[in-house]
Amino acid sequence: MADFDYIIVGAGSAGCVLANRLTEDSRSKVLLLEAGPPDKSMWINIPAGFVKLLNNPKLNWNFESEPEPTMAGRRIPIPRGKTLGGSSSINGMLYVRGNPLDYNTWAQYGNRGWSYDSVLPYFKKAEHFNPGGDDSRGRGGPLHVDHMRERAELLDAFIDAAVDEGYPRNKDYNNGKQEGFGYFQVTQKNGERWSCARGYLEPARSRPNLKVETEAYTTKIILEGKRAVGVAYTQGGQAKEVRANKEVIICGGSVKSPHILELSGIGNPDLLKSIGVDVAHALPGVGENYRDHFAPRMNWRVKLPVTLNERSRGLPLAMEVIKYYTQRRGVLTFTAGIAYGFIKTRPELEEPDVQYHFAHASYGNAQTRVLDTQPGMTLTIYQCRPESKGSIHAKSNDPFANPAIRPNYLAEPYDQQVLLDGMKIGRRIIDNRVLDKYRAYEMNPGGKVQTDEEWLQWARETGQTTYHVIGTCKMGQDPMAVVDDQLRVHGIAGLRVIDASIMPTVPSGNTNAAVIMIAEKGADMIKAASSDSSLKAAA
Repeated sequence: MADFDYIIVGAGSAGCVLANRLTEDSRSKVLLLEAGPPDKSMWINIPAGFVKLLNNPKLNWNFESEPEPTMAGRRIPIPRGKTLGGSSSINGMLYVRGNPLDYNTWAQYGNRGWSYDSVLPYFKKAEHFNPGGDDSRGRGGPLHVDHMRERAELLDAFIDAAVDEGYPRNKDYNNGKQEGFGYFQVTQKNGERWSCARGYLEPARSRPNLKVETEAYTTKIILEGKRAVGVAYTQGGQAKEVRANKEVIICGGSVKSPHILELSGIGNPDLLKSIGVDVAHALPGVGENYRDHFAPRMNWRVKLPVTLNERSRGLPLAMEVIKYYTQRRGVLTFTAGIAYGFIKTRPELEEPDVQYHFAHASYGNAQTRVLDTQPGMTLTIYQCRPESKGSIHAKSNDPFANPAIRPNYLAEPYDQQVLLDGMKIGRRIIDNRVLDKYRAYEMNPGGKVQTDEEWLQWARETGQTTYHVIGTCKMGQDPMAVVDDQLRVHGIAGLRVIDASIMPTVPSGNTNAAVIMIAEKGADMIKAASSDSSLKAAA
């Protein structure tokens, strides 16, 4: 059994950050295990290639929920990255830190060191914001963040329509002042995706104290009593074990991290016994507190040929391909959402409670995203801080069987009301006079949907995830918390979870930026703990 100081399970966004930061100390020997293959697909670096990755079984776990009672009995696809870089290699590249309120809420729950002022240095440390900004923005970090490389007539008109409705323009929604409309910032460099594999892992691969194993599927954490001492995994059909002298760090994301804990005997005793797993440590919160941004997508037919639809096939597409490969410009640099909006659905609110993604494109199927043949535009709507909670739990003791995912979207009446308000305001913005020359008619949900009951039923029948799953190993001190504010698993020595699953509540926006921040902060916590241990040993 080989020995390492640290074993990192999962080479997603958090795992790549940790592999880089922990190997900065040449004395630390680190193993990074990734269940998926290397990030070699041509579609990864091309921003618009994300549509080819949404269902790719080689690079995507392709999870799906159980039939959801709150979603008209549908199964909801839950894509997750399965390659070096994880979801940062297949996502829409939108860089959204969230709202200061999010992190102050974490701190208010008793998580010391997680207020906005405390986490801001880690956001800054991570990023290289190419255009520069005020003192809230970072320069020189591994993660390249840029403004959208292209603009478009219809996108400008959407922003102008929102301003005409009384909402502010906002040049930088990531500087602590989120409200308003504008163009998204993206994790790109010179028109290419800049994943955590490129930004963090590649520079560290040449270090002799880092070993990276791909197609290495973790089956369980090896425990000796109440201490994590290693990891069992399979690779190439062979069962293997590896030992950690200091810590095992689980970075499997909000789906796989609780699944691995449960397969290792850490979780709700009743559930573990029911699936034939011996209980090693009772921790009832494992797999609970699942939260996500649930989003219906409204779309409209457009009168003029000013959308991506008509540029996505034939000769126009061929010209765009040439433009991309010669200039790194054009429609292939566009992402999942292009223009944004953060709004308050009620004037008395302190901060925005709804986020919009707008694209000058339309499609019938949110999973395949094959663009319509006629011009169209789409507005995605979600509540920033949903209260509805679901769960993720192992279905059996088979480590290769996917867990049961139950998001429980729109279970809370408050979530329903905020989403209703957001959809209605979205319709009002698109109906604004500024868009009269572009808007032909509303396709979905269509003018027939007017009452709250009709709006809500349409959302239940058509809405999807926005891929922001969090919370299933939440941080805190309450009986349902899984990790403490140092990201250590309660009651198990030598074991941390560092990824989106530790978030007590979902940030107000796309979650990848927050995951990277968590990993930057977690790396410092691990280094500090190692330093303390060395000092004690020396004493």
